[in-house]
Amino acid sequence: MASKRRAGSRGRRHSRRGFRLGTLLFGWLLIPAVGASVAVTLYGIHLDRVVRDKFEGQRWALPARVWARPLELYAGRRLSPDQFESELKRLNYRAVASPRTQGQYQRLGDRFQVRTRPFQFWDGAEPERHLTVTFADGQVETLTDADGGPDPALVRLDAMLIASIYPTHNEDRVLVRRQDLPELLIKTLMAVEDRNFYRHIGVDPKGILRAAVSNLQAGAVVEGASTLTQQLVKNFYLNADRTFERKIKEAYMAFLLERRYGKDEILEAYANEIYLGQDGSRAIHGFGLASQFFFNLPLDELDAAKTALLVGMVQAPSSLDPRRNPEAAERRRNLVLDLMVRDGVISEAEATKAKRAPLGIQDGGGRPAGYYPDFITLVRRQLQRDYRDEDLRSEGLNIFTTLDPLVQAAVERSLPRKLAELEQQNRMKAGTLEAAAVVTSVEQGEVLAVAGGREPGYAGFNRALDSVRSIGSLVKPPIYLLALSQPERYTLTTSLSDRPVSLPDGNKRWEPKNYDRRVHGSVQLHSALARSLNLATVNLGLSLGVKNVVDTLYKMGAQRRIRVVPSVLLGAVSMSPLEVAQVYQTIAAGGYRAPLRGIREVVDAQGRPLNRYPLAIEAVVDPRAAYLTTWAMQRVVTDGTAKWLGDQLPKGMTMAGKTGTTDEKRDSWYAGFSGDKVAVVWVGRDDNKPMGLTGGTGALRVWGDFMLALDNEPLPESPPDGVVLADACGRRNVPFIGDSAKGAASCGGGQGSGSRAAGGESVARAEPAPTETREESPPPEPPPPPPKPARTQNHFMSDFFGR
Repeated sequence: MASKRRAGSRGRRHSRRGFRLGTLLFGWLLIPAVGASVAVTLYGIHLDRVVRDKFEGQRWALPARVWARPLELYAGRRLSPDQFESELKRLNYRAVASPRTQGQYQRLGDRFQVRTRPFQFWDGAEPERHLTVTFADGQVETLTDADGGPDPALVRLDAMLIASIYPTHNEDRVLVRRQDLPELLIKTLMAVEDRNFYRHIGVDPKGILRAAVSNLQAGAVVEGASTLTQQLVKNFYLNADRTFERKIKEAYMAFLLERRYGKDEILEAYANEIYLGQDGSRAIHGFGLASQFFFNLPLDELDAAKTALLVGMVQAPSSLDPRRNPEAAERRRNLVLDLMVRDGVISEAEATKAKRAPLGIQDGGGRPAGYYPDFITLVRRQLQRDYRDEDLRSEGLNIFTTLDPLVQAAVERSLPRKLAELEQQNRMKAGTLEAAAVVTSVEQGEVLAVAGGREPGYAGFNRALDSVRSIGSLVKPPIYLLALSQPERYTLTTSLSDRPVSLPDGNKRWEPKNYDRRVHGSVQLHSALARSLNLATVNLGLSLGVKNVVDTLYKMGAQRRIRVVPSVLLGAVSMSPLEVAQVYQTIAAGGYRAPLRGIREVVDAQGRPLNRYPLAIEAVVDPRAAYLTTWAMQRVVTDGTAKWLGDQLPKGMTMAGKTGTTDEKRDSWYAGFSGDKVAVVWVGRDDNKPMGLTGGTGALRVWGDFMLALDNEPLPESPPDGVVLADACGRRNVPFIGDSAKGAASCGGGQGSGSRAAGGESVARAEPAPTETREESPPPEPPPPPPKPARTQNHFMSDFFGR
């Protein structure tokens, strides 16, 4: 009995000891379990914050996109059928037998049917339209709604993308909203990548098993094992490391993402984030951009074959790139088509037809149309005044510019062709000549085209903005405008003294001459400008006062420092072609200066206007005097140094301008305007050596070649208030300001110019001056180097001219 009690006691002691050991062991096991649970929870809180911060913040660094001005259509617009078709092709419209979807057109002679694309402009949305456009006599004859609706008075085509300013890491994408994703794309994506997308919680164990079975049966990878949510997490938050730790983290974050956000939000993010290829250093992300990059088509215009190709590439974008590996891409596309049939997305017949279709890859898709580095440089300089570089590279801004593709194309065709002709005609080595050109609108001061050299699209030295050369006789119209602003002293028929001038120039004398070495005595003011007489201009400028002439140049838009010396009167002034265009735009606009601008509007990624670039017009010179100066500059074209152009003008067209040539024919200039366009051309050599071309035999020929190819309005005929027309000196309808015509009856009235500066102005040391008569100039010593530019005003022109 005692032994039984001892045995029982030992059993209870062992039981209690076992219980204590079990409890202790459980405690030791519970502590790490609790710790692990806390760690997982804390890690989940951290991951949840990571998920929310990026998903709810700025998800992507979006490039800024730069757009050209849209083509506007209205009855009576001067436009040829060929120009219209060229514009449609630049916008990637496709010629078809019968337009059924947006971005298609049909041409039958001078009649077009077009289905335009919708486009969001800064001032509103342009809807999709089905139009019939007919042409006659070089203009739009009718513009009608092809579906029988009200005929539109004016239609804007979608704007042409001309540049993108990419993020630092060179990602590019075109954002697409969930409601804009085609159902065909969504269903195909589900069939191939995630059949259970709308039912799982971020991870799908059944889907993993199903994908494994399908891949084993097919003998290839035809279905993905990761859900779309997991793929989004991998692309959006993680790297591509193939580690167990990364896969666990991916699954956890996918679960958290599904808890926080709806399926449509996740699908939209996936469609915009997925990587689908490489274009040089630019990474192609999202189906929206990939559709443009591979097919040159918007996403909603893809058929089953193209949709299958894009979705198939998700698996391995590099090895399935249809440009580098077309056979592999086609095999993958056909596998996707089979999966689409399996899940009822398309029929067997549709799949068979799609498999016979070519891949349909287009070159140049998704890139800016054309390449306009010279114009984009101008735009960048204006943007840099108002935006930080990181904003331009990340905020998805849309920048609407003033570039007119029709005008730019005409300039780019002319420069290389005409320079080659000039070189051949003058027995120069090919490639000797360079050129620059700027075209602006008269009324708005909008820059329509810029060419910084003879080679279109070459992103080198931008001569239009940065080449500062002596302007020669281009300085003369502002001098004559200043004189005509004083009707009590000068009219168009006032006699000017074309007599020798001799002024001190250090230890020698400055004695300019006419090219023909002749002295013409007395000449009428308008004739002196038309014939570009140097002595008459110098005598006139000295009478007006050199400082007053320089002040007039500043008023008209000159930006850089100009030395107040008499040689200014013959062009010892250095400007860029863009700056010359500003001066001449002021004359063409009737004395109203509109600072030249390359940007119309900037809006953010949501279409909200940011900085506005309004038209800022300022009256700077007498509009009556500007009208009289324009009349005299018309005589340059009809009777003077630019008579070649006058002989080319079609009936009813009027233009005005001025030739310019500098010492030893180093620089050839022509600046002129029609009723709606101002254009400036410079021709010369980069090494500043003589080339043997004057303004009339060089730059004028280039200017006329592209300007005569464009639609132009004639100069306005109606004079401004205060100007009367009278017959004088054998000419009919000569304009005069007020009663000044009375003193012109004898054809010698008015105050002639003296030989000394007005107001007793002291004469500074004169620079050697370029001279010109009828384009030509003698060879005195070269002009001095241009002065360093001065940043004198606060608008963006100073950014251009100050460089």
